[in-house]
Amino acid sequence: MARTGRPREFDRDKALEAALTLFWAQGYEPTSLNQLKASMGDISPASFYAAFGSKEALFREVVQRYLETYGQVMAPLWDETLAPRDAIEQTLRRSVRMQTTRSHPTGCLIVLGAANCSPENQPVQTLLAAERERNRKGIKACVDRAIANGELAGSPATETLPTLLTTFLHGMACETRDGDSAKKLDAAITTLMQVWDSLASKH
Repeated sequence: MARTGRPREFDRDKALEAALTLFWAQGYEPTSLNQLKASMGDISPASFYAAFGSKEALFREVVQRYLETYGQVMAPLWDETLAPRDAIEQTLRRSVRMQTTRSHPTGCLIVLGAANCSPENQPVQTLLAAERERNRKGIKACVDRAIANGELAGSPATETLPTLLTTFLHGMACETRDGDSAKKLDAAITTLMQVWDSLASKH
């Protein structure tokens, strides 16, 4: 005989995934506690706070989960076994595939998740800004490595390359959210990498 009257066990991991999807689709500030609790299986406020502490604490955990899963598309930037050009190209193409996949919200949580917060939510905006800065540093490290090993010629144009690549990477989030296809963005990456090739050292 089935037991009755006992509350269904709360699956924290599933709840975290539900919150990730909601924050990714809507952003931090527009996502209400009621929406979060409903997406987690209509859990009570007490269960929510016991499991996650606060909306901001939950978001920080969501960002960490995102970086450990979807965000791994950025990993080639720090893989020094790859040639710098390959590391950049792999990162961009993997990011396009991830951001355009329809099994989850389009775009990038790190770019879109807290782009316009009120002053009291500045710490959330700062959290994502720090992750974007990490991307910038990874791209610059690849360009610096390419200059150091003679793959790229040092020049004023080459100095602007990290900014060009980072702007494209972060801009893809808006393009994918607005419906650009992986095919269209892949073609743009091919053109972008021709800029890299135009700055290559002439041996």
